[in-house]
Amino acid sequence: ESATAFACLVSDMWLGEFDYVSPEAFHSVFGKRHPAFSRRTQHDAQEFLICVLDDLHEAFKEVRAQLCQERQHPAAGTSTRSSRGTSIITELFEGQLSYGITCLTCRALSDRPETFIVLSLPIPSTRMCSLQDCLECFFQPDTLTRNNQIHCYWCGGNRDATVQASITKAPQIIIFHLKRFAWQDKNRRKLSTTVWYPFNDLDLSPYISTSCFNTEYSLCAVVNHAGDLDYGHYTAFCKHSVTKHWYSFDDAQVTEIPDSAVQADTAYLLFY
Repeated sequence: ESATAFACLVSDMWLGEFDYVSPEAFHSVFGKRHPAFSRRTQHDAQEFLICVLDDLHEAFKEVRAQLCQERQHPAAGTSTRSSRGTSIITELFEGQLSYGITCLTCRALSDRPETFIVLSLPIPSTRMCSLQDCLECFFQPDTLTRNNQIHCYWCGGNRDATVQASITKAPQIIIFHLKRFAWQDKNRRKLSTTVWYPFNDLDLSPYISTSCFNTEYSLCAVVNHAGDLDYGHYTAFCKHSVTKHWYSFDDAQVTEIPDSAVQADTAYLLFY
């Protein structure tokens, strides 16, 4: 099972007995469950991450359901999956958005909730911008017209409307996906925009509509993509939770790096 293989991988990393640890065993087990990722071809790190987290969630949810069942009925010996659908994965990574939709005819307001594990942010510039610019672009109001009209329950018929997203549940760890692969003139290309992102004190309170305990975040990891659409190479920067030192993970090369090196033009996924 991929959860067991993942546990072995994490254990090997934290034992510190090797200069580097290959995830080959985990990748092999995971590839059997998800054949799309088994082939040695180019894959998207964001899609792979979501698939891994979803797989781990299902495994941990089942374990939690079994433990609860055994506590309630020690002699039963059987278990069922948790109907609540919670796990350590959802507790750490799952957030919730609310899309506030306002009918421009009768001004009726409705909300559409949506859970997320990764927030995919547009990059509003082709040369240089900040993570704050990306967030403001994502959370700015949008107008729905023509083919995108809503059907208003209150006044009936298809109507123009405005929609604006806000965070109603902020996760403990929030993952941002910078949408570097975009369509332009019917062609898909990669944006090489420099996106400046803060190391500390990322304040999400302007985008949070409810009272949350955690609105400020600190950067803990970065996934980089070097290359173009048809080829590329992924690396990672990770901050040690104890020493607070940053490390670069590039295949078999694991090296300590200065904080200044963490700000990179190749950033693709940001973990706060």
